Amino acid sequence: MLMGEYHHNIDEKKRLIIPSKLRNELGEKAVLTRGLDKCLFLYREDEFNKIVEKLSTIPFTKKQVREFSRFLLSGATLVEFDKQGRIVLPPHLVSFANITKECTVIGTGDRVEIWADDYWNNYYNSTFDSMSDIADELFSNDFLN
Repeated sequence: MLMGEYHHNIDEKKRLIIPSKLRNELGEKAVLTRGLDKCLFLYREDEFNKIVEKLSTIPFTKKQVREFSRFLLSGATLVEFDKQGRIVLPPHLVSFANITKECTVIGTGDRVEIWADDYWNNYYNSTFDSMSDIADELFSNDFLN
């Protein structure tokens, strides 16, 4: 399971260290793409393939399917870890997530999210007070059934 919160900087060549605890779960290669909430998603190859498979089962005639597929797949790139455990963040993804230097890297179960520090801090602070209500809703009997 991918979990934890880590803080790293990207270097001048747009390389980012992915912590070893996360790297070990991801494998030698991973898929990096645009994420929701202005962050980047980093998936194990097999997890990303499951998402693509699921999308392919929904008719492309649905506008939302086409839009989400374009969003997710047009930004996707296969990345490999170098000897120092770094990946290169492509310019279009750096720009999308507004990453300048400081990053927060978090494990969220099936994926890693890469956030610009200020975006992560704003997101976390804006949602923290509602976590009790969100947990109550998610773990209610209605949701689980």
